[in-house]
Amino acid sequence: MIKTSTKITGTALYLFLLFSINTKAQVSPKKTIFDRWDQNSDGKLTREELPQNARPNFDRADKNNDGFISREEDKNIREKSGRRQKKGSRDQLNNDRIEIKNDIPYADTGNPRQSLNLILPKSRKKKNLPALIYVHGGGWKNGNKDQGVVRLLPYVESGEYVGISVGYRLSGEARWPAQIHDCKAAVRWVRGNAKKYGINPERIGVFGSSAGGHLVAILGTSGNVKELEGSLGNYKTMESRVHCVGNFFGPSALLEMSKFPSRIDHDAANSPESQLIGGALQKNKKKAIKASPINYVTKDDCPFIHVHGTNDQLVPYNQSVIFHKKLLENGCDSTLITVKGGGHGGFRNDTIQMITEKIFAKQLLGKELEIEKSEILIEQSQR
Repeated sequence: MIKTSTKITGTALYLFLLFSINTKAQVSPKKTIFDRWDQNSDGKLTREELPQNARPNFDRADKNNDGFISREEDKNIREKSGRRQKKGSRDQLNNDRIEIKNDIPYADTGNPRQSLNLILPKSRKKKNLPALIYVHGGGWKNGNKDQGVVRLLPYVESGEYVGISVGYRLSGEARWPAQIHDCKAAVRWVRGNAKKYGINPERIGVFGSSAGGHLVAILGTSGNVKELEGSLGNYKTMESRVHCVGNFFGPSALLEMSKFPSRIDHDAANSPESQLIGGALQKNKKKAIKASPINYVTKDDCPFIHVHGTNDQLVPYNQSVIFHKKLLENGCDSTLITVKGGGHGGFRNDTIQMITEKIFAKQLLGKELEIEKSEILIEQSQR
């Protein structure tokens, strides 16, 4: 089950990073990813010309092992990956072990962004199951809740969890704290509908990647912060607290991001973080502080797991290091998985999935499992 999930997720991310342009776009060469990355315009790509996150896929594309990716190799691997992605989408929709209820509104509005996908197991281990909520990434300005289905699939298929993938208003539509108001309304909706869908309201876990990692980190640290609750939905009296958090390479301290190597000038007015809060970070420090999970850490926060690559060029690795340290200093349960050589996701190592599943099982299923260390180093696999 773990290997299947890793394969589907890796394919989807690979498409996004390297070959997301469709075949028709090749007719206009200067508009393709290939040409944008072909820095010397020689009609072939070297490993060094690829962004850091795409380099682990170089050998898969270089079929003739000549040290370059040609246009033909680019086209072939892109078409092959496209077929895999379509097959994966069909398989998950036709999966006889789950039931998906799409586009359920949680905020009592007609906004399609304020809706969730509910994924239910057809065969349950218990009558009432823990809820595992996924929040998508995309720099708070892209992405949608459909991205979460593949990530939740292995958990729901086990019959031990109910999965929920949450959408939220993007920064082009609404500024911070609208995004966390949406996420908290979704958590309250889950509690309000727990009996209906066989959910244990005292066992709610959340996880997310990049911008989604940031949002779930806020959920895990702001249970008593009134200004972040908002007033959305029909379940305002319900709590928005969660019981464990999986933070996959999410920002934690917005004002610190530009102090470390990155492809992005995070302090610039057009950075994803600045667009989130509605102005350049360093010129809007109070807003940036209020949007940073690290500033809400208290001793009663729920257990965390962080996963971050040392070569992440979008969200610096140090963001998880300092967040993990702050949680430990406050007596919280926190585990940091460092992926040596890893970029912004796309981790090709099954151990990460296994440790994550183990931590969720301990915190949400109550299984007696030992997590060996609070800091775990894993090499980025090149397979």
